[in-house]
Amino acid sequence: MKDVTYTRKIPFSPPDISELEIQEVAEALRSGWITTGPRTKLLERRLAAYIAAGRTDVDTEADPARWSNRVVCLNSATAAEEMNLRILGVGPGDEVIVPAYTYTASASAVIHCGAKVVFVDIQRDGDPVSHMPEMDYAAMEAAITPRTKAIVSVDLGGIVCDYERIFAAVERKKALFTPLESDGTALGDLSSRIQKAIGRVAVVADCAHGLGGSRVVWGEKRYCGAIADMTSFSFHAVKNFTTAEGGASTWRSLPGISDGEIYNMYQLLSLHGQDKDALSKSKLGSWEYDIIGPWYKCNMTDIMAAIGLRQLDRYPGLLARRREIMKRYDNVCDALGFSRLVHHTDCMDSSNHLYLIRIPGIGEEERNRFIEQIAERGVAANVHYKPLPMMTAYGKDCSAFPNSYAYYANLITLPFHTKLTDEDVDYVCETLREVFKKGND
Repeated sequence: MKDVTYTRKIPFSPPDISELEIQEVAEALRSGWITTGPRTKLLERRLAAYIAAGRTDVDTEADPARWSNRVVCLNSATAAEEMNLRILGVGPGDEVIVPAYTYTASASAVIHCGAKVVFVDIQRDGDPVSHMPEMDYAAMEAAITPRTKAIVSVDLGGIVCDYERIFAAVERKKALFTPLESDGTALGDLSSRIQKAIGRVAVVADCAHGLGGSRVVWGEKRYCGAIADMTSFSFHAVKNFTTAEGGASTWRSLPGISDGEIYNMYQLLSLHGQDKDALSKSKLGSWEYDIIGPWYKCNMTDIMAAIGLRQLDRYPGLLARRREIMKRYDNVCDALGFSRLVHHTDCMDSSNHLYLIRIPGIGEEERNRFIEQIAERGVAANVHYKPLPMMTAYGKDCSAFPNSYAYYANLITLPFHTKLTDEDVDYVCETLREVFKKGND
């Protein structure tokens, strides 16, 4: 049989950058202000409004005080999660529960803080409705001990976890929780007051994939960032919304603690503990500053924020295009009998970040061959994720997490991004049909 040469190339996840972003970056460069400055602060306010209202057209500058001190933009989601944990006071001797099925940042941030990661398996075949690899919530609750300070929930693929179940579990176990006492430092005092105000294990959302996702919780539709006690977002190049690298932290307001105080601590933690950023120091006569603690360097720059401002303008259209592509994928996957994520239900709307499929009846070796065969036809695929206990850094032993391994073994992530044309999508669908048919002949 004559070899077939396939010329079409479908990349896995290129960034969607338009002339709008390029122009805004150029203007930032010409402005002379390229580190953390006015564009970063504006992006923080606009993200705060989007998280609250689900709209990108809110005029935040008509009432800047309302939208300030609600979101902190940083240089990565990993930094955002670590800052969340540090402000919560998580440290040596503490335990943090993390799903075994996630990316390393969900766990590595815990280790950076000196705490112990306690892995929990996922539900068998994922959530029964969405098929997302969510934690086994009964196992999660059973893992809570007097040392547990936080649970990291992961909104994988943009699908929003069942937060009502997570919060119900930590409420049932609140008698085990002992809040941190202040060590007399500014950070230690704030962490102690935050733990006392929450009064239970904190729910910390790894929402790297989830900007714009929402779920009905406690009878009200809420967007990611307004559900968990603290939330981290990723704006990496492969995400729906990008600033090249970058991320953000946000939190739910607490009684007796001002959002401004919490925001200020994020600023200190992310800029060497320095109590004035470059923008504040640039004002006449305002050079002097103090170092409050020997902390970290993970601030966002105005060049990154410039990309984000124009990405946010385009974001509703980007999400809508993802949903169009999703419907076409759904049709072919349902016809072939593949299991797939369900991104939209009566109570939840995903941010449509990843398109995961599972081919029933195949194992890891057959899955890998399937990926190779579609790659030979020019379609780049991936796997989200290899469970962390399979990795060297986390022990390389997944035997205690059979559901996580079984989910991974026949999982494929399809190319799913807004640079795909309708013809590209048709080609991916036809490739799936051809390779699957070939494997079953």
